[in-house]
Amino acid sequence: QVQLVESGGGLVQAGGSLRLSCAASGRTFSRYDMGWFRQAPGKEREFVATISWSGGSTDYADSVNGRFTISRDNAKNTVYLQMNSLKPEDTAVYYCAASSVTYGSRLTDYAYWGQGTQVTVSS
Repeated sequence: QVQLVESGGGLVQAGGSLRLSCAASGRTFSRYDMGWFRQAPGKEREFVATISWSGGSTDYADSVNGRFTISRDNAKNTVYLQMNSLKPEDTAVYYCAASSVTYGSRLTDYAYWGQGTQVTVSS
């Protein structure tokens, strides 16, 4: 019902910043709760950040809290992840996801996923 395309990944130095974007199309974007997840090689996909459909509520994984900021612009059908003070352990493929159920950290609540974008942080 919705298509998601991530962009903005790349190679950055530790301590640097990067902003990921997720462009949505296909159905009314504003009614979807959105999330960012990441998966490192050999690891399970893990929760990073989430935002409610109105943008009024957000939540973050402890590992990124205070460094990452999730936001959305419903007029542009886009959700963002601003990543500051990046660490090598942030290296992963980052995925954008959409939920029609709720915002939150559970992967099973998200029905739609983007293709992922690689973020590599060098030390």
